[in-house]
Amino acid sequence: MLTKKEQRLRRARQTRIRIAQQGTARLTVNRTNLHIYAQVISECGQKVLAAASTAEADVRKDLGAAGKGSTVAAAAAIGKRIAEKAKSAGVEKVAFDRAGFAYHGRVKALAEAAREAGLQF
Repeated sequence: MLTKKEQRLRRARQTRIRIAQQGTARLTVNRTNLHIYAQVISECGQKVLAAASTAEADVRKDLGAAGKGSTVAAAAAIGKRIAEKAKSAGVEKVAFDRAGFAYHGRVKALAEAAREAGLQF
């Protein structure tokens, strides 16, 4: 019997295989109970081109007194931030890698905010 984490990682592996065949940069998301992290990784998978998370000091300041990074609003802010950083790094088109997490709630909010900010996937 696989644990919950092993199941998620198994799903993530399948996605990464498909994305590697596409040969595009990937926007990968990691979600924890406290924070949400996003990275744009190069086509070859060797280099992080842009990164954003709710753990960054200036982002936590913007989130208010509590500095909660575990909300849909915080995820949307990270989506917008990662799109801006990716565009400044010269990346317009990415493949969305949800790392086995359900496309729902915070992951969905991050993806939609990144799309609205001009990232194509």
